[in-house]
Amino acid sequence: MNCGEIHIARLSAWAPGIENAGEWDEWAQGKREMRCGPESPEIAFTDSMFRRRLSQIAKMTIQVVHNLLPLGEDTKMIFLSFRGELLKQFKINKMQIEDGSLMPAVFSFSVFNAPPALASMAMGLKGGYTALYPGNNAFAAGLAAAAAMLYKETAEELVFIYADEEVPQEYAGFFSVCPPPLAFSLLLTRKPGIGSVPVPINKGETSPEDFLRSILLSFSPG
Repeated sequence: MNCGEIHIARLSAWAPGIENAGEWDEWAQGKREMRCGPESPEIAFTDSMFRRRLSQIAKMTIQVVHNLLPLGEDTKMIFLSFRGELLKQFKINKMQIEDGSLMPAVFSFSVFNAPPALASMAMGLKGGYTALYPGNNAFAAGLAAAAAMLYKETAEELVFIYADEEVPQEYAGFFSVCPPPLAFSLLLTRKPGIGSVPVPINKGETSPEDFLRSILLSFSPG
């Protein structure tokens, strides 16, 4: 598959410390940094009771999907994450160790596919989703899987979502630097259009941050 066969028609991204398109351009150019922290998008378009128990990764996922798709859309989604609902999983492990019990409601919000499922619920999406965990943190492999799925489906468009939340302090020792919370979504299409950019699928391994930076620079007129 060559890189010209899949294009990005639109994108949306969210991270703490970056609030608008101009700041994303600054980040892509190395003039601004993402922040590590617990901040989440407000997702004020959802019901207050619905969003009350949502995690950072769930809120970020809902926000970037909301920015990309209209309510009730039937476009299929591919969700990729390296750590998933890490904080909720940590709390579950702690609860089991300290209390020897587990609340069903806590578990239901902690599963790996919770963020795309909650995004579907929040927006009434009808296209369904697939959740992927790429082995060895291979972001390029996950992106290639999404591209292959687009060609397998009869639809001409597909939404690719990447999201990872803040790492709890208890796990900080596993990382040389703090991996900042980040989510972005891409509307992938088989038909290039005005302003779309090709997806560099077979350009070797890359991190989600480096991939997003290259795409933002491709979209930027400068």
